[in-house]
Amino acid sequence: MIGKLKGMIDSYGEDFVILDVGGVGYQVYCSARTLQELPGSGQPAALSIETYVREDQIKLFGFMSDVEREWFRLLQTVQGVGAKVALSVLGTLKPADLASAIAMRDKAMVARTPGVGPKVAERIVTELKDKAPAYADLDPAVVRLSGAVDDRRAPRPVADAVSALVNLGYGQPQAAAAIAAAAREAGEEPDTAKLIRLGLKELARS
Repeated sequence: MIGKLKGMIDSYGEDFVILDVGGVGYQVYCSARTLQELPGSGQPAALSIETYVREDQIKLFGFMSDVEREWFRLLQTVQGVGAKVALSVLGTLKPADLASAIAMRDKAMVARTPGVGPKVAERIVTELKDKAPAYADLDPAVVRLSGAVDDRRAPRPVADAVSALVNLGYGQPQAAAAIAAAAREAGEEPDTAKLIRLGLKELARS
């Protein structure tokens, strides 16, 4: 099985690149993001490779990093997600953003992917929720805290406070974690304004 290819960019297709390795041109399918990040024709490049062997063909999928390749594999463990959809997801979201979206149960972010409807996005964030932190840039403690702000369980003031911090320019994971911590400090039934104030204090400490 081919795990990595290093060579020269020969040419590009709509969804693939021809990588010349020692005079042999390998056709490697890539996400739109990977194709944009690769250099121009005649330039050196290296790709992590996932090899698919079928009765009638061998197909290579290329990634800029081993982490992205692991996400490609992981996504396909979800019902209804094949290689094409997995590539589309990785073309829309960077691995760290995808991991954060899953950790935060943000199915709307995943559903931004062309070809991914609400049901598939829901399955992705549900089935991979326990695996995402292994690939995320988030601190596991942040993921645990932010679980308190799951949309399905969060009281309206909590959800509104998270939204307010995001509108101020903070990232969704950071905002959710700060408000989750603020909610614990504020006690029972705090209002939105108090949560925002405490959340900003929490962010200032970090």
